[in-house]
Amino acid sequence: MYKKPLCALVLAAVMAVFAAPSLAWDETGHKITAYIAWQQMTPEVRAAVIKILRSAPEDAQLSTFYMPYGSQTDEARKRDFFVMVSTWADIIKDKNFDSRYKKYNHSNWHYFDTLWMLKDGKVEFLKTPDETGHLMEKLADFDKLLRSAAPDAEKAIAIAWMEHLVGDLHQPLHTTARAFGPDDKGDQGGNLFALTPKGTPSDKSDNLHRFWDSVIVRNMPNSTDTCDTAYFGPIAQSIMKDFPYTKLQSRLYPGKYEDWEKESVEIATTEVYKGVKRYEAPSDDYKKKALKIGEERLALGGYRLGELFNEIFAAAK
Repeated sequence: MYKKPLCALVLAAVMAVFAAPSLAWDETGHKITAYIAWQQMTPEVRAAVIKILRSAPEDAQLSTFYMPYGSQTDEARKRDFFVMVSTWADIIKDKNFDSRYKKYNHSNWHYFDTLWMLKDGKVEFLKTPDETGHLMEKLADFDKLLRSAAPDAEKAIAIAWMEHLVGDLHQPLHTTARAFGPDDKGDQGGNLFALTPKGTPSDKSDNLHRFWDSVIVRNMPNSTDTCDTAYFGPIAQSIMKDFPYTKLQSRLYPGKYEDWEKESVEIATTEVYKGVKRYEAPSDDYKKKALKIGEERLALGGYRLGELFNEIFAAAK
């Protein structure tokens, strides 16, 4: 475990460079997905991925994540580097770092909103607007790039995006937008589905998308201000125990991004809006349901990401 004073010092140094709001699965969710993926990756694949990530362009600032932590082992250092990289695609949304923001940020890569509505109690899919996100397209693009002879600098950016986007794909509200009428353009993945009373100030408001993004933190907050891996590491280990690889192995569907998306769409249309009302806080039963679903999605995302990298980089070798 890290010594807390050193941990706080390092965290402050990182945040000074990367301060930005965390969106999508929140920071904890993305790190848990990456942590689980790391456990699945072979030693050879881990080494290959770290080598490529350290070849990232300087202006991407990915190498800043590769920092020493006192008595931490080299393997733990590499693991935490890999885990931190999963949050890079949200960190680059910070407009205070103008050149990095303009070159690397693409907010519409984080989602693909399949439009749907309930009609007579049944799910009906509508024509998805042309301006929807590019999540599925970019997953395919980065998959192809990682299997190519592209320079390591390009592959480093692709790995960082893949770590993040595979996580995003497993958050159900990154794959759908619910319409409440035939001409409605949807609730933007639950962002327009308020869970606080009308007129609530924005700094105190809540919505369905934010609720699902932060489902782990809401149920298992870092109330003692424990440092990073010491906080989410045990949570990830607990998730892997409750949802072991052997139990989910038959559902991994390696590299079949469309199948992964269909799972999230199914959950969004049948579970996410069930038992929750606009302008009202979710019930305890709903919170328990969301936590269980969220944990399984994080486990699946982690196992799939790890096996994806095993397949890509073992083949490359």
